[in-house]
Amino acid sequence: MAKSKKEESLTSTVSKAIKGTFDLEKFKTAKFLSQPVKFKPQTWIPLSKAFQDTLSIPGIPMGHITLLRGHSDTGKTTALLEAAVAAQKMGVLPVFIITEMKWNWDHAQQMGFEIEPVVDESTGEVVDYKGFFIYTDRGALNTIEDVAAFIADLLHEQKTGALPYNLCFFWDSVGSIPCRLSIESNKNNNEWNAGAMSQQFGNFINQQVVLSRKENQPYTNTLVAVNKIWVAKPNSPMEQPKMKNKGGDTMFFDSSLVITFGNVTNSGTNKIKATKNGKDVEFAKRTKISCDKNHITGVTSKGAAIMTVHGFIEDDKKAVDEYKKAHSAEWLQVLGTKDFDIVEEREMEEDIRDIFDNELTELETNEQ
Repeated sequence: MAKSKKEESLTSTVSKAIKGTFDLEKFKTAKFLSQPVKFKPQTWIPLSKAFQDTLSIPGIPMGHITLLRGHSDTGKTTALLEAAVAAQKMGVLPVFIITEMKWNWDHAQQMGFEIEPVVDESTGEVVDYKGFFIYTDRGALNTIEDVAAFIADLLHEQKTGALPYNLCFFWDSVGSIPCRLSIESNKNNNEWNAGAMSQQFGNFINQQVVLSRKENQPYTNTLVAVNKIWVAKPNSPMEQPKMKNKGGDTMFFDSSLVITFGNVTNSGTNKIKATKNGKDVEFAKRTKISCDKNHITGVTSKGAAIMTVHGFIEDDKKAVDEYKKAHSAEWLQVLGTKDFDIVEEREMEEDIRDIFDNELTELETNEQ
């Protein structure tokens, strides 16, 4: 039943009287709701000029989760290493979590990452590396739960003052490691793995990382994750294939920045070679890069860049010629001369047949 005008007027008068004497700040204090709400100014771990120009963003946002995804050999590790090199120079401690086991310290050094070899004095052999970084891999981490526990432990050590640095975690890669239940049951169950990612990261680790953005937090932590992908076939002739994230969508949903490399159905790259007398040196690849999600600046753009073992360079002839001039001496042993031709392969275009070819390859591999 509708209120009369007299009743509405009385209600309004009482409401104004209560609000006139009500102290919201006292209420929030009494209910323990007066926690600081201000966030730190946004800072970035800068990537190369070529990356910045392609996507119109400075690099990796600190205090956030960034996802790098795409097919194999499309530039994900190049972006990760550029970020690690820049973080190290900034005094942000790089923490490498390598569960895919394709890591290469020589490549990291080529990119500019600083490490110090540990030499066996009796043999002169390099037996290890040390420096301003933390590294762990499948030798210590066997499950998704192990990765989460490792990160949680470092965050706890940081909180107690035992690890007095801003941290940037570099995980390569999501989707490369199963959950504990999959291991114990001897079944690599995708639903169990996705559930573990949601529980361990979505409900816990990811929230701890982004909370470091609050101004009352002494350190700012960042998580950069490479995500393996698969391609879902279209359900009808009118639909398009879709890129899917291995390990579920937890990291995609929780990421403030999502960068996709290459095509949906295939890598979408084309090789750039130095060639002479039938001998080739592949020194670069052109790759497509797109920003598919940006909750920092709101800018989502796409373009192409050229990836090399030294990082990204601009996708133009001048940049390629300058790179050739700087590094051609390194190819002399293979080509026998510094006088060679530059050849580009045709760009790999989207092709739905690649989905079925990859599916058949995986089936044959599983049957062996």
